[in-house]
Amino acid sequence: MDYSFYQHYWWLLVSLLGALLVFLMFVQGGQSLLFTLGKTEAQQKMLLNSTGRKWEFTFTTLVTFGGAFFASFPLFYSTSFGGAYWVWILILLCFVLQAVSYEYQSKKGNLLGKRTYQVFLIINGILAPVLIGAAVGTFFNGANFVVAKENLTDLSMPVISSWEPYHGVQLHGLEAALNIWNVCLGLAVFFLSRILAILYFINNINDDEIEKRSRKQLWIETVLFLVFFLTFVVRLLLQKGYAVDPTTHAVALEPYKYLTNLIEMPVVLAVFLIGVVLVLWGIIATLFTSWRKGIWIAGTGTVLTVLALLLIAGWNNTAYYPSLVSPEYSLTIENSSSSPFTLKAMSIVSLLIPFVLVYIFFAWRALDLRKIDKAEMEQGEHTY
Repeated sequence: MDYSFYQHYWWLLVSLLGALLVFLMFVQGGQSLLFTLGKTEAQQKMLLNSTGRKWEFTFTTLVTFGGAFFASFPLFYSTSFGGAYWVWILILLCFVLQAVSYEYQSKKGNLLGKRTYQVFLIINGILAPVLIGAAVGTFFNGANFVVAKENLTDLSMPVISSWEPYHGVQLHGLEAALNIWNVCLGLAVFFLSRILAILYFINNINDDEIEKRSRKQLWIETVLFLVFFLTFVVRLLLQKGYAVDPTTHAVALEPYKYLTNLIEMPVVLAVFLIGVVLVLWGIIATLFTSWRKGIWIAGTGTVLTVLALLLIAGWNNTAYYPSLVSPEYSLTIENSSSSPFTLKAMSIVSLLIPFVLVYIFFAWRALDLRKIDKAEMEQGEHTY
């Protein structure tokens, strides 16, 4: 287990956290469908409580994802979170709106009113998936940053990374939302989150009207998701990528880099294909049968698909954060990771992850033992 092993191991863990985050964003997808699927106050309350009991999982995973990135690849953290801070601030504000809205919408005497907080949830449900998808898109399409490690010796200004203007305007990360391919991925994540939310509602809510409306809406969301997802994937496999020379560590553009990564890593290719099949299986089975457990098949497929995409972004001598200013500034898992001691120590701690996952499984199962219905909402105990 040399230094390279730990670097690849931690990119795998970070990628897995990112994949789990995308799955858990069914909470955001559900919020964006609040008024589409819920036509009465009782139905809207059932929808809000279905996702409201899971929003902490999403937020915790987001924070863990950022913390894992900071601990294992600190140069990325300082470069992206320090330079592209506007896009990350907007994402965090969206999640703050979510937390406040769930906790205060039903409080007596709130000044803004229940409907205002519900609108806040819809804003979070739309912006958060699109912005996160656009931010992840920079892993493949690059960002405007410069890295100068020699600045560490400059006591007057020991700043390693700096952000360059976008067409003469300093946007500090908001330019990610101006790249059509980043937005394409963001919209794919958005519609996927709505698909997963619909599948979750069908499984979690006992209401015939909501189920009927959900199955009808699933057709629309599936078509839109496939348009943006397939467009992004086809372009990704055909585009040039930033390859790293294993000997000189020089970074240069290489045709069909991500397609090459899949071919040269058959296990990752298998994970990707299995993931796509599972997502489609969960959707199709729900559309054409009365099956109500599509969320677990499609959710598993989502995790596998996103995991594979993130792995080809960093493994196989690939720069996972390309610099559009110059390839030499691009970040790789080799030049941006923590020290061998730090990675090794954290790897030992990571052995506790299975125990955490078991706890999450039983906590989730306890929350979902009983399906949400109108009777529970009318009792008013522990409801949003």
